Amino acid sequence: MKVLDYVLDRVSRGKVHMTLIDPDKQSAAEAGSLAALATAAGTDAIMVGGSTGVTQEKVDGTVRAIKRASKVPVILFPAGASGLSRHADAVYFMSLLNSRSTRLIVGEQRRAARTIKSWGLEPIPMAYLIVEPGMRAGLVGEADPISRSRPEDAVEWALAAQFMGMRLVYLEAGSGAPTPAPPAVIRAVKAAIEIPLIVGGGIRTPAAAAAVAGAGADILVTGTVVERMKNAATLRDIVAAVKGR
Repeated sequence: MKVLDYVLDRVSRGKVHMTLIDPDKQSAAEAGSLAALATAAGTDAIMVGGSTGVTQEKVDGTVRAIKRASKVPVILFPAGASGLSRHADAVYFMSLLNSRSTRLIVGEQRRAARTIKSWGLEPIPMAYLIVEPGMRAGLVGEADPISRSRPEDAVEWALAAQFMGMRLVYLEAGSGAPTPAPPAVIRAVKAAIEIPLIVGGGIRTPAAAAAVAGAGADILVTGTVVERMKNAATLRDIVAAVKGR
């Protein structure tokens, strides 16, 4: 089954949780351990990527370790063409639409396209939208973040993405953000689009996860909480809150 088909099937049956692992934050072996922990907690897929310090060598090592430790799909979440690995199952072919840099809207994608094709990676077209505060992702992405008080702006971006043929929309508050994208923004976007909505950044507790899922997010992504945890309990509780258990 194609990874996108797998994701859409999971979304059709309920809420989906994905775990983000940054190759620059730990060794490959440690990433494998985190993936095993996340899979045991019930995550549906592992995303691999980070905003800075990521090299193909790190991505390759991390993906290989995760593949040995977990059976869920591994999806690349690259900040640029250097964040690819032939060992992954798929890659978010994502465009940071509200960036001021054409390099991040389409330039890195052009550089990566032939490599993705030659490696046989499954590309999943996705719109990536930075919401305030944006954190490091917003700075590196040279983004004009969507205001937390203007859901209508988020709706315009998300609809534009859908009309351009994107298969997913990702609202990103940024790794380490104090809070996720506001429920009002999530609800407005979910009501407007007909493709799955991903929300990441600032989701560190079961209560925050439940609020984001309740507002309409189809897929929730957690990363920082996984890096910092000492055992699987917190992530199990977050996954349970996402899935309404």
